[in-house]
Order: sequence, then structure tokens, then C-alpha cells
Amino acid sequence: MTSRLRELIQQLGEAIHESVIESEQIAGVVQDIRQHGFDVLLMLEATIGLNEVSAKDASTEDAEEGAAEPPFTPNDLSFLRSLRISVEGESESVGGDKEDGSERQSS
Repeated sequence: MTSRLRELIQQLGEAIHESVIESEQIAGVVQDIRQHGFDVLLMLEATIGLNEVSAKDASTEDAEEGAAEPPFTPNDLSFLRSLRISVEGESESVGGDKEDGSERQSS
């Protein structure tokens, strides 16, 4: 990982931190909790995943820039499957009936 990439990831983390700090909605909820007699310690963890794009993939993406939907990576599909979300057009389904086009969740 290059130092420039590390710097960009650091900037992303700082931007996320600033967004949380400056959120009026979060500040309002924290204030409501304090009014109920509690102090608030908010700790968030962000995981930043990077996938290197090869030159071939980049040129393919440039050619498909006008496409309506970008293709999902295998990691995207795996993540969606872990949430029991199926993707239309994928041969691997997650189970569940799709009579009305929606996924049924079991409890």
C-alpha cells in the first residue's frame, strides 16, 4: 500500500468522524439521552475494504460507463447472500420463494 493511499484512507476516516461529530440528528439524540440522566460514550468502528482494479477491469468499466447498473463483484454477491438478498440474473439463489419477486425471510 502506497503512502498516498494510506493518506487517502486516513482522510476518509477523518471525514467519517467529522460527519458524525457535526450531525445534528446524533447531537439531538445524545442530548435527549443526557436529559434522561445518562452520559453517552459513542464509539464507532469503520471497516474500509479496498479491491485493486486491474487495467483490464478499468478499461471495461470505462467502456460500460453508460450502463444502467454496474456489475457486482464476487465479494458484493457474497455479502448480499450473507444478508439473504438475492440478485436478479444470478444463477446462484439463496433460497426462499420468489412468487412476487421478493425474498421471504424466515424468523
